[in-house]
Amino acid sequence: MYPSPNEPPKYSVDGHPGYHIPNSGYPNPMPSSVQAVAPPYPASDFRPPTATGKWSTNLCHCCDDPANCMITCFCPCITFGQISEIVDRGSTTCAANGTVYGLLAMTGFACLYSCFYRSKLRGQYDLAEDPCVDCLVHFFCEACALCQEYRELKNRGYDMGIGWEANVDRQKRGVMIPPITGQGMTR
Repeated sequence: MYPSPNEPPKYSVDGHPGYHIPNSGYPNPMPSSVQAVAPPYPASDFRPPTATGKWSTNLCHCCDDPANCMITCFCPCITFGQISEIVDRGSTTCAANGTVYGLLAMTGFACLYSCFYRSKLRGQYDLAEDPCVDCLVHFFCEACALCQEYRELKNRGYDMGIGWEANVDRQKRGVMIPPITGQGMTR
């Protein structure tokens, strides 16, 4: 009734591997060329999206950088502007994106705008969508998400206060600060 695992796959009219459907005795209204065609791509080409990179700090470690935590709590448009300028690689300015974020914050849609930049940041550095999808992180923990993104870029060697162009100049001169790894407690 079913083909054995060693039996070669059945082929359709156009040469793609087809599927063997046992005849159940009922007439099939579909033409044979339609019912036996495989998907248009080989199964080996499908790979579910996986991000293997880990964030350098957790979402709730906002107090790792107390100055940024305070700025983000009272004026998140500044932190967002700094993040977006680095993520956009200087194509937009901190002031422009911070202003747009501030205007959207008055309507309650700033989290959607900042969610886009979190996704873009994750794509650039192959970071995991952690602890949940980007939109939920920004909707429920906007300040924590912005602080985490700020710390991630800072830990990757960017000086967040000087903008994209100055960071590129520093890199050309070879004055990059090495990424900060977890520092232990000292007495």
